[in-house]
Amino acid sequence: MNLNQIQNVYFIGIGGIGMSALARYFKYIGKQVSGYDKTPSMLTNELIESGIDIHFDDNIGLIPNDYFVENTLVIFTPAVPITHSEWNYFIERQYQVKKRAEVLGIITKDTFCFAVAGTHGKTTTSSILGHILYESGADVTAFVGGIVENYNSNLIGSGKTVTVVEADEFDRSFLHLHPNIACVTSMDADHLDIYGTSDAIEASFVEFASKVEDENNLFITKELPINGVQCAINEDAPYKAFNIRIENASYVFDVQTPSEIMKDLRFGLPGKHNLMNALMAVAMSKTFGTSTDSIAKALASFNGIRRRFSYQIKSENLVYIDDYAHHPTEINAVHQAVTELYPGRKVLAIFQPHLFSRTRDFADGFAESLSAFDEVFLMDIYPARELPMEGITSEWLLGKMTNPNKKIVAKNDLLAQIKASDAPIIVTIGAGDIGEMVPSIKKILK
Repeated sequence: MNLNQIQNVYFIGIGGIGMSALARYFKYIGKQVSGYDKTPSMLTNELIESGIDIHFDDNIGLIPNDYFVENTLVIFTPAVPITHSEWNYFIERQYQVKKRAEVLGIITKDTFCFAVAGTHGKTTTSSILGHILYESGADVTAFVGGIVENYNSNLIGSGKTVTVVEADEFDRSFLHLHPNIACVTSMDADHLDIYGTSDAIEASFVEFASKVEDENNLFITKELPINGVQCAINEDAPYKAFNIRIENASYVFDVQTPSEIMKDLRFGLPGKHNLMNALMAVAMSKTFGTSTDSIAKALASFNGIRRRFSYQIKSENLVYIDDYAHHPTEINAVHQAVTELYPGRKVLAIFQPHLFSRTRDFADGFAESLSAFDEVFLMDIYPARELPMEGITSEWLLGKMTNPNKKIVAKNDLLAQIKASDAPIIVTIGAGDIGEMVPSIKKILK
């Protein structure tokens, strides 16, 4: 498919974080962009403000007339049900209808492509990498799965020769990509509703890794069963972060590379997992040829990502942090970071489970990771693309938790319960619509 011949791009599920980045990109390069999503959100509001027409009813009559022509590309998200009338309309009339991952593969095929894979850490690593490359003057466009605070966007840059993409394992999407330099940050079991077994997930990552022609251009953490250049924290590896200390709530550290020691790098995102994400980004940008000075300056100026350990309130007596964590490993990382920064202070965690299948598959892990917090409010499961499953409820998950300071809190009662808590450190966690409540929570706390 030749994108130069496309005039209109129509998105089914335009409000998704990955879809909206593509929508911004196509609008930026001069295409006419419109779309549908199930519900309004902060992201859809931002897209509408940028001049993109969006509607929220599955209604063919609401699609602008300009899009019923041959040179229209339709992009859909796998979360859209097969009964969706707009999707079926375009399929039946043999329009060019493609998944988001396929389109990313087409865009990046003729560029120098960086691909960031892993069950955790994709968004943070790709955002740091995109920021480093952009700040160093590279002709880059980075498509990332979060709103980067430095740019207030999930699209960094507008370059034509270098791209940075998240290599998403969901639905094996990352196999559409053609990476020149890549990394795999982690390979935990996830998306078992798609893969069935952890062995199948591992096999898919191995297949992705094989798409990088030069093994020296693939970066991995030490424990992964893939051949590549290892990155480690305080352990021997070709890329090693060491001499790590905390100064003014930021990490300061050194990095040993195969050719030099990079001294006194400064990075503001807390948590050892974020330090590893930064190290991966350093390794990839260094391999690309980015200068040490450019890397150091960009790391120090990186302001983080919305909903990734995102400070909403940061005062002496009250701290409110919001995080997208939706897997036990990610919740453990949030706990590690918050207790490292605020030792001995009571932490209230408010968690909204995401997907019935994920809650079922990782119930024991969720129970263990949540029980580590001092107090837990558990919300109802956010269904996303799924129908309810018998017996899989938040009450069932609550029963598995060992922490006695726990309770179910309904969405409409959440603000009052938060206001009544005496915890000086509050963390909201989850990938559902809890993110839409952040402004209201912040308002009542202030």
